Amino acid sequence: MLLRSHAQDPPNARPFVLSRSFYAGSQRWGAIWTGDNAARWDHLEISAPMLLTIGASGLPFAGADVGGFFGNCDAELVTRWTQAGAYQPFFRGHAHHDSARREPWLFGDETLSRLRSATMERYQLLPYWYTQFHTASLTGLPTMRPMWMEFPTNSDVVDMDKQWMVGRDLMVCPVLSPRKTSVQCYFPAENDWYNVRNFQKEDGKGDRTVQAPADQIPVYQRSGSVVYRKLRLRRSSETMKRDPLTLYVAPDAAGSAEGLLYMDDENTIAHEAGAFCRRRFVLAGGRLSNVDDSGEGGGDIELANWVERVVLMGWARQPRSVRVEGGAELDWNYDAQSQLLVVRKPDLKIHGKGSDWTIAFD
Repeated sequence: MLLRSHAQDPPNARPFVLSRSFYAGSQRWGAIWTGDNAARWDHLEISAPMLLTIGASGLPFAGADVGGFFGNCDAELVTRWTQAGAYQPFFRGHAHHDSARREPWLFGDETLSRLRSATMERYQLLPYWYTQFHTASLTGLPTMRPMWMEFPTNSDVVDMDKQWMVGRDLMVCPVLSPRKTSVQCYFPAENDWYNVRNFQKEDGKGDRTVQAPADQIPVYQRSGSVVYRKLRLRRSSETMKRDPLTLYVAPDAAGSAEGLLYMDDENTIAHEAGAFCRRRFVLAGGRLSNVDDSGEGGGDIELANWVERVVLMGWARQPRSVRVEGGAELDWNYDAQSQLLVVRKPDLKIHGKGSDWTIAFD
């Protein structure tokens, strides 16, 4: 078991407890990992059903050693494992002392760039992951979910364990075998799906072969959702605390979308006394609103974060104007071919006085 704390932490700081021995109820105390795996492709492949099972059993904070604990991994294996691990709850590189060194820069510039890109994707999504852990603490729903959990009436996904959902809104299709630049991905017909990198809606539903070049794995955002990221590259999550968010809005067939954001000080147990906020971003009727969802006993916290960009996917028409209701016209750009509407620098608060705002797309 590993227990992390720092002398400079306040007395009410949350510890970080990591264990590989666990039992029913361990999720109340900390994270776990799957133990001493090996630097082998079949161990990368089996990590997905292992983590899905652990999550469905009530332990939402779990991961497998990226790259494998025993043995030596080559550049391709460590790249594909890092890309998959970045979309799993506990993301850590760890190896036996007799294994060959595997710092990212030891594999050459090309692999270094790929590993950096995958790690950046993880850090950008930390606010989304944080919200999923909050949801897990209230509902027991895992952060990394099997497909059947989100699509319980779809018989095609019942035994699917090679792709998964992060929360309810991101679908991940990893590469789990060597020398592959494409992968089979199943697109549930219940939703449309948007590529998180080019923001384009995927054509077709059901089983499809999608491209998976060496520098990325396929990830898709579910229609009807709002996902948010912090895009500024920092040295650590600590230095990202006050950074702004970019909202990625994927409307459903009715032009609606919704996403929950949870925030607190990320360090202490002050959230137990109400020092947290829950904000809900809601798109409906051509209006995107930020509304308080903290409920009774919440919201007692000051936050400096703001929205610096809004990206709307699948927006069918160019608006005549984009403005904050009761405020000025915003800076925006629309691409008719890609149906992408981007609102730049709205500078709208996430939480606190003046944070209940609505952007109107007329």
